[in-house]
Amino acid sequence: MLYSLPLFLGTVTCVVLTFVLSVTSLPADAEKGRRKVVHVLEDDTGAVIVQTAPGKVITHRGGSITLPCRYHHEPESSDPNRIRIKWTKVTDALVFEDVFVALGLQQRVFRSYRGRVSLEQNGPGDASVIIHNVTLEDYGRYECEVTNDMEDDTGFVNLDLEGVVFPYYPRVGRYKLNYHQAEDVCKEQDAILASHAQLHKAWLEGLDWCNAGWLEDGSVQYPISHPRDQCGRKDTPAGVRNYGYRHKEDERYDAFCFTSNLNGEVYFLKRFKKVNYAEAVKACLRDSSVVAKVGQLYAAWKIQLLDRCEAGWLEDASIRYPIVNPRTRCGGPQPGVRHLGFPDLKFRLYGVYCFRKNQENVNVDVVKMTQRPGKSSKDIPMNTTTTRNI
Repeated sequence: MLYSLPLFLGTVTCVVLTFVLSVTSLPADAEKGRRKVVHVLEDDTGAVIVQTAPGKVITHRGGSITLPCRYHHEPESSDPNRIRIKWTKVTDALVFEDVFVALGLQQRVFRSYRGRVSLEQNGPGDASVIIHNVTLEDYGRYECEVTNDMEDDTGFVNLDLEGVVFPYYPRVGRYKLNYHQAEDVCKEQDAILASHAQLHKAWLEGLDWCNAGWLEDGSVQYPISHPRDQCGRKDTPAGVRNYGYRHKEDERYDAFCFTSNLNGEVYFLKRFKKVNYAEAVKACLRDSSVVAKVGQLYAAWKIQLLDRCEAGWLEDASIRYPIVNPRTRCGGPQPGVRHLGFPDLKFRLYGVYCFRKNQENVNVDVVKMTQRPGKSSKDIPMNTTTTRNI
């Protein structure tokens, strides 16, 4: 539908004509490499016109991605050195984090984006930026703003990552994490708190989990593919159950974490005998690697298709193993990462999953790996709320 909105500001009249488009979900392979543009048309009063990509652009951790944004200005002879391009990330409602700003030949990149963000510079009117070596934290919504003197216009681009969502609770038990502790434990396991969109996609792919967990927006949700009485009633439809936004300090739940492509390899260390946790740490170190984190094992299972029917220690002192092709005696009929809990550190013996970084980034952190598992930079209290039935 076409709308005409006359605006009267003193002696300047600007008529904005926009096409309102409905963006539908597309399979990931159909969206890759596809640049969708909504056209914002204006008259010749001199206002800036910005074109961006509704929907989203997709990459993976460690990759490079272009956030598309083009602008047009009338008259075309306007001085390009007076055009300011500014990119920000929308981190919360009405909260913006500076990413990149350019005015003529002067450019500035902010914080964690330094050394990774640059203008694409694909001809006149191109305000697109390229993000190199994409991190998990780069996921989210970005605003492109183009300004010329007193005129400006903005557009938004969503950056999505290929990856996997996994539920997580620490050694101290279920429903022990407030929002900030949930953020911490996900980061400790090479992940970030998942978004609602990521959890919803995981549910569409079959994720079924009967414990509520924090998401990055401060809401608490959980995905149910097979409704049952102990998980929100058997007679309710399948879907993502939503508790809404909860108190970030006082309320405690599990966490839903998200991780993406690995910059290395997870592998099961072949040994003649099984080991306790301390021996597992030393075994990986002797093999020029470290004990794998939970997020790394999930990424290896989902992306590298790691399939191993042998239980092994992970960095958080849990015992897990990844199954791509379900088979008899490998923990059930569905693919997934099997979790056998948190056994005694000294007297229970298992194999071990190690992680080795790609050769150019090898940096084994001996100090961290010799710390006692289950401790974070912010200790999780032991005497918090008990597990609840949902």
